[in-house]
Amino acid sequence: MAEHTPRTPPGGSSRRLRHTSNASVSGAHRAPTATLVRVTRPVAGLLAGRRWFPLWAVLHHHGRKSGKEYAVPVAPLVSPDSFVIGLPWGPKTNWVQNVIAADGCTIRWKGVDYRLSDPHLVGVEAALRAAGPFQRRVLRRTRIPAFLELRR
Repeated sequence: MAEHTPRTPPGGSSRRLRHTSNASVSGAHRAPTATLVRVTRPVAGLLAGRRWFPLWAVLHHHGRKSGKEYAVPVAPLVSPDSFVIGLPWGPKTNWVQNVIAADGCTIRWKGVDYRLSDPHLVGVEAALRAAGPFQRRVLRRTRIPAFLELRR
């Protein structure tokens, strides 16, 4: 029996490729790829929270254990009484758990800081209610597993 040796792609390195999909065979939720995050993070960091760029906001929260202050760029859906934030990585991320444990956070949107409270996980229906027409079309085509709603 011949020994298996991995092939090196032409002009490439010999490192092994790995499967990066989080989805199961049943078609469950897929988290955004690391490449997408790596590409959008610098842009989001520069534009989030700016008065003239309402697509992204900066969510400020404190670590539950460390007490350290963190800032996370988010894309909120804004209604008169709440902010609804899509959770493409699901509700178990550290920042979501920190906001829930603290019973709120501060968000800078369109150059204004808002103190938000009463965080709770909601489904796509709440997001659709807060979304505008274009955002509703996008939400219906994506599979965001959960949303975090915060009251103003």
